Amino acid sequence: MRWLRLLAVTALCTSIAACTTSPTGRSQLLLLSDGELNEMGRQAFSQYQQQLPTAGQASQRYVQCIADAIVAELPAKQQQLDWQIRVFESEQPNAFALPGGYMGVNTGMLDIATTQDQLASVIGHEIGHVLANHANERASTESATSLGLSVISSTSGMQSAGGQQLMGVLGMGAQYGIVLPFSRAHESEADVIGLELMAQAGFDPRESVTLWENMQAATGGGAPPEWMSTHPGQGQRIQGLQGNMDQALARYEQARNSGRTPNCPRP
Repeated sequence: MRWLRLLAVTALCTSIAACTTSPTGRSQLLLLSDGELNEMGRQAFSQYQQQLPTAGQASQRYVQCIADAIVAELPAKQQQLDWQIRVFESEQPNAFALPGGYMGVNTGMLDIATTQDQLASVIGHEIGHVLANHANERASTESATSLGLSVISSTSGMQSAGGQQLMGVLGMGAQYGIVLPFSRAHESEADVIGLELMAQAGFDPRESVTLWENMQAATGGGAPPEWMSTHPGQGQRIQGLQGNMDQALARYEQARNSGRTPNCPRP
């Protein structure tokens, strides 16, 4: 169903100046303003903190130390975001990022990421989502997909019962053929960006592979089939990280030689 995505994105790109490129050079469609999304991120982060208990101060300081080391190496314009990170009490090994620089890490992730370098790969990944405007792109792509299906429906006589049934099939195709693979592309891109960010801050990028090996051992292969998942398979993520490791190691060595040796005591 790639033609649906191409139809929708092409229609929007030809009508408005909304096409740009990500930090890795991938083409993007961005329809929302940064200010609008950042405010949405701020509000969502505030609500999240009201709904879930936060972890103790020792865990907060540990995670904040790692985040600060990575943010300090960002370009000045990107440092101006309201970077905030919180640790939430939850056994689920997860982390998230919101537009504007708001991030959360569950205590369950601290059980998987056993060193500061492994946790730096998680935080670098989440910062990568923000820098690459993935929230904007996901919202824009879903809007483009809806527009494409609407155009097809109105121009091809699909208002009949049979046509509506076909549109239901197309809707499922849009879900599994456009939205989810696009989300996997975001995850893979954030892995690459995060690998570079952690290395530039002086964290060992090789520990990003160890993190996913830990995740594999912890999940025991219980993930859904990759084609129905919003994330790449863990084996695929490891391969992607290893494929970009040489460049990351060069950045890491340069950072260490320049005196960037972060030391964040684990609680």
